[in-house]
Amino acid sequence: MKNLFLTLLIGSVFLTSCKEKSEIAKSQTNINPKALKLDTLYSELYNKGAFNGSVLVAENGQIIFEKSYGLADKETNRKLNDSTVFELASVSKQFTAMGIVQLEKEGKLSYEDDITKFIPELIDYKGITIRNLLHHTGGLPDYMELANKIWEKSKIATNDDILEMFRKVKPKILFEPNEKWDYSNTGYLILGTIIERSSGKEFGDYLNDKIFKPLDMQNTFVYRIRFEPKEIENYANGYIYSDSLQKKILPDEIGKDFYVVYLDGIVGDGMVNSNPIDLLKWDRALYDNKFVNDKDLNLIFSSSITKDSLPTDYGFGWVIDSTKTYGKVASHSGGWAGYISYIERNLDNDKTIIVLQNNSLSETQIPIKNTRRILYNQEVEKPIKLDTDILKSYSGRYLRENQKEREITFENDKLYVVMSEDYKMELVPVSKTKFIVDGWSPEVSYTFIVNDEGQVEKYRVIQESQGVDKTINRIK
Repeated sequence: MKNLFLTLLIGSVFLTSCKEKSEIAKSQTNINPKALKLDTLYSELYNKGAFNGSVLVAENGQIIFEKSYGLADKETNRKLNDSTVFELASVSKQFTAMGIVQLEKEGKLSYEDDITKFIPELIDYKGITIRNLLHHTGGLPDYMELANKIWEKSKIATNDDILEMFRKVKPKILFEPNEKWDYSNTGYLILGTIIERSSGKEFGDYLNDKIFKPLDMQNTFVYRIRFEPKEIENYANGYIYSDSLQKKILPDEIGKDFYVVYLDGIVGDGMVNSNPIDLLKWDRALYDNKFVNDKDLNLIFSSSITKDSLPTDYGFGWVIDSTKTYGKVASHSGGWAGYISYIERNLDNDKTIIVLQNNSLSETQIPIKNTRRILYNQEVEKPIKLDTDILKSYSGRYLRENQKEREITFENDKLYVVMSEDYKMELVPVSKTKFIVDGWSPEVSYTFIVNDEGQVEKYRVIQESQGVDKTINRIK
């Protein structure tokens, strides 16, 4: 899914290392002891079937570790390498946001413009601004849920199709603009359309002309593999796990009514494809002010405040976090159609972490916390081990405040929060009852509450930086 409060944010049978101790990896390991620790971290995950992808870690713009693990195509045994292209899912949002910033600088739009200026068919949502969409404070309902209910799934939907659905059905807003924060793929879909209508170019052409080509990002482009299929050299196939078939499969094998297939025509909230080398070029451009000035960058990397005076911890396409140890951190994750992506920029210390995977399985992990700890010369944390019976006791169905169910599932000796059919977030135990979402920043914790009879009654989910503190009751 393209969600952020995963988006958020993750959890492969691994086959064979793609870059087995290449000369590059060897030289990195010899020069920088951090590289050895990073290779150990990711190799252990790869050997356990918990990682299949490419990693790039840099300090002050210099690569200290770069390696790929596993296969790009399991049918041909084609290996991943440092040039392999992955779909970025929601990591695409930062490029959409930059497109909006560029167009604002050109005078073609204003952050305070009502969305109906460019999307008149959404007249029923008048009052929502472009700035609201950038910060996820617009209150628009999720287009995926709407499409699941009414879209003819034999066809692939485009942005215009989704906008027409909103015009006809007029689903109610979740809240008034800027009243609160709620991650919205719908908002970034609309931003993608605003880029097209204000620039006169297709979304992919605009990003290519204004961002990718100027930065010599030769392997970065907008690509919709099902909507406009074509041959892409060195492309990583995205894999999910089929419980019924008991094996890894391509999402397309489920059929045309699988949401990642019939929503493949959507741009703005996803569909940028890239590799770690190109993403590092993007990272450096954001330090060098190649597109925008310091004032613009301050907007991009600053959280907004909602009407209830709570920070959103979300800038323009980036999650923003401020920590005592690491300083200001801008990051984003993504998950869609078998791909899991993550980019992190430690702004105060100029450190960069880029992790791209093409297996989205229950075992899959993105060890961001320990990657960061290695970068800062801290000891790698090992999760505590809980008895299987304890973990199983927490699994079950829980009822959220919007009356929608949330499932906690036990699989492969681990606990997961089920976010969608093909996306689960691993819960890593830090005590007998408290768990944190693996690899997520700002930290999200789940604490299970047990009654006097030892029965699990509810869980409490907390993300302090965003003012999230909810108690979710278990369904009996």
